[in-house]
Amino acid sequence: MVQRVQRASSVRPDRRQAILLAAEKLFAQHGYHAVTIRQIADEASVPLALVGYYYGPKHELFHAIFEHWSHTIEERLAGLRAVHNDPHDPQTLPRIVEAFTGPVLALRASAEGEYYALLVARELYHATEEADRVLRGYFDPLAEAYIDALHIALPHATRGQAAWAYQFALGTLLHHLNDNRIERLSRGENRRSDPAVAPMLVNFIVGGLRAALPRPKASQKNPTSRRQKT
Repeated sequence: MVQRVQRASSVRPDRRQAILLAAEKLFAQHGYHAVTIRQIADEASVPLALVGYYYGPKHELFHAIFEHWSHTIEERLAGLRAVHNDPHDPQTLPRIVEAFTGPVLALRASAEGEYYALLVARELYHATEEADRVLRGYFDPLAEAYIDALHIALPHATRGQAAWAYQFALGTLLHHLNDNRIERLSRGENRRSDPAVAPMLVNFIVGGLRAALPRPKASQKNPTSRRQKT
């Protein structure tokens, strides 16, 4: 591995980047298992051997894409840390959800991050060995942090319930990123993964969390009964 990195350092870096971008695009469009190394080489306009020369087997190239974008996970964690997590503040939960969804929607809407966001939405749904490796290495720490935050914001819930809440929120976000049926169902009024719908997405998730995990009603004190005077 070290030898390959040393050799690759002498090759044009734009070719290395072209391979990574080509793999990202094709994996996002067609799925990891449907794409061959030859197709990636053709998309990147490089010799077939150069893909392995830079990245090794296909699963290592898949992993390299997420390593390349790992800074976006830290940005989401930084956004979460910036939230003052006060369970008594009604704006705490919306702020947590916005920190969770906002950067991803912005990435999906950007020219440079479009295929990566789509790749995350598409591939991490599938319980493959490659996806599980990426989930454990990159996304599980992110999930743990957001589950902890939800547990603090919803102190009446168990951590297990907070974990379900995170998964439901994640499913909503990933479906929004990956879905294009909305264009047909809205008769052309909506466009897929529209970032303008972000406030509605946040409100939908927050409303769902509050409905699924309602705060217990404050126990009402029974008024002291007065004894009848005789």
